[in-house]
Amino acid sequence: MATPLSIFRVVATEFAEVAGETVLIWLELTAPLVSRKRFGKVYNQALALLTAHRMKTASVGSIETGGDELGDIGGVGAAFKIASYASGGESISFNSGTLTAKLSPDAEYAQTVYGVQYLTLRGLYAIPIINAGEASGVR
Repeated sequence: MATPLSIFRVVATEFAEVAGETVLIWLELTAPLVSRKRFGKVYNQALALLTAHRMKTASVGSIETGGDELGDIGGVGAAFKIASYASGGESISFNSGTLTAKLSPDAEYAQTVYGVQYLTLRGLYAIPIINAGEASGVR
């Protein structure tokens, strides 16, 4: 069976330059967010995808944004990174992914291809329990 790190290296090739130790830290930080019981045989894949999503949104290893290898692990910077800047008309826009996520719990995942793939996997394996408000034993 492939490890989360080996799956991560296959699906998230943009992080090839990020040290294995850094990726392992991110995998460890993400592991509590992924249910081994619900994902079963695709747990390692789900963990790798969610880790890649979190690393992407934190700009880990991103040369373009000046991010360092570890990035901003869930801090204020992750919520308010500058997304675009225009000089002439003085226009600055911020990455509002964290704010959008408060409106819809899954909106954050739509920001990266890894997040969308994680949602697809979650939809197939981690089926949520829906309570229709019916009392037990009532027909």
